[in-house]
Amino acid sequence: MNQIGGVAALPFVGPAIDTFGRRIGMVIGGVTITLGVILQGTCVSNGSIGQFMGGRFFMGMGITLIASAGPCYVIEVSHPAYRGVVTGLYNVFWPVGAIVASGASRGSLNMPSPITWTLPVWLQMLFPGLVVVLAMFIPESPRWLYANGKPDQARAFLVKYHGNGNPNSEWVKLQMNEYEQYLELEGADKRWWDYRALFKDRASRYRLMTNCLTALFGQWAGNGVVSYFLSGVLDTAGITNSVTQANLFVAMNAVQIVISAIGSLFVDKIGRRPMLFWVNVGCCICWIGVSAAAGVQHQTGSKASSGAMVAMIYIFQAVYSFGWTPLQALYPVEVLSFEMRAKGMAFSSLFVNIGTLVNQFGFPVALEKIKWKTYLVFMVWCAVQAGIIWIIMPETKNRTLEELDDIFRAKDPRKASVEKKKLQLDANANIIGVTRDNEVD
Repeated sequence: MNQIGGVAALPFVGPAIDTFGRRIGMVIGGVTITLGVILQGTCVSNGSIGQFMGGRFFMGMGITLIASAGPCYVIEVSHPAYRGVVTGLYNVFWPVGAIVASGASRGSLNMPSPITWTLPVWLQMLFPGLVVVLAMFIPESPRWLYANGKPDQARAFLVKYHGNGNPNSEWVKLQMNEYEQYLELEGADKRWWDYRALFKDRASRYRLMTNCLTALFGQWAGNGVVSYFLSGVLDTAGITNSVTQANLFVAMNAVQIVISAIGSLFVDKIGRRPMLFWVNVGCCICWIGVSAAAGVQHQTGSKASSGAMVAMIYIFQAVYSFGWTPLQALYPVEVLSFEMRAKGMAFSSLFVNIGTLVNQFGFPVALEKIKWKTYLVFMVWCAVQAGIIWIIMPETKNRTLEELDDIFRAKDPRKASVEKKKLQLDANANIIGVTRDNEVD
């Protein structure tokens, strides 16, 4: 029902984020999630399954709205020099929420019913509630302000936050010039019903394809299975005690927080494209280890193979968290132009929901039918993902969001994106020229 609600929200994502702004889009999403939590939490009095499912529906809608508005806001307000790190760190808070959820579930195991399940339900309102309150005290995206006829407010934001109060800062001049050149004042983002910007030319379609593939690949690398079906995975390793499993859940989320934060610091050093490629290669290798350990455990039931399988799952989670966790929020938003961004993120959410839907209903069946051999599917698929990423995904580091327009208009965006760019500076560190030469890879 969560995924159904997420898909149902898609027509409202663009209008909410483009019409009312990124901040209000987050508020609308947070309020919708809160409504869903209230419906779920209060059904304990009447035992209504329908009410609980209705709450899940509204939660799905709210998650899609807030997960689309949030990355758009973060990437648009970030200083160009720190966009990768800041937006990567945004998604680090997903495992922060997960550790609160898993910790609450672990702590309530021995509590009397219905607290054992209502406590985790009500806690779902904590972070959306914070977003609703705090979003009222943060500035609006300068790109949204400029595109909606408020250039003075956009410039004031850039002067204060990107120019350290200096109206003559080169960063302020650069971004205002790019806004004037690239942002459409009468674009499709002003018309809630107009989705033509997503498909109007080859560059737009390439952008949308890159966005949707990233959303889908992030779900099908295996993390969704480990996150939501760890209990079943641990069963195949011979670990069936519920308390032990809950402890492993909490520990895994702690690992995610640390590793994903470290990964966020490297997205600009390594680059988006090589990071995605090597992380998928690493995930493939991890699934080889999980499959081997699970196969031995299935045949012999040895404790050593059981421990090896759990260790490989933790290593997989660390590898995934290093690359996929920061880039899941950063890369899909970067590849979309401003005119496409809100509606394009709705499509991104659609593919996330498709991926989680397949995981949710397909994985348990596969685990029941072919048991540990299910992990071989992820092994092969991660290798396929790595190949596709290397062939078609463009690099976005060291480019402003507006500069990426030229990359996607190129005949081969991937090739154009890996051209080396050298800045020529004068004695005062002002840019006086740019030279490019092709990077051989």
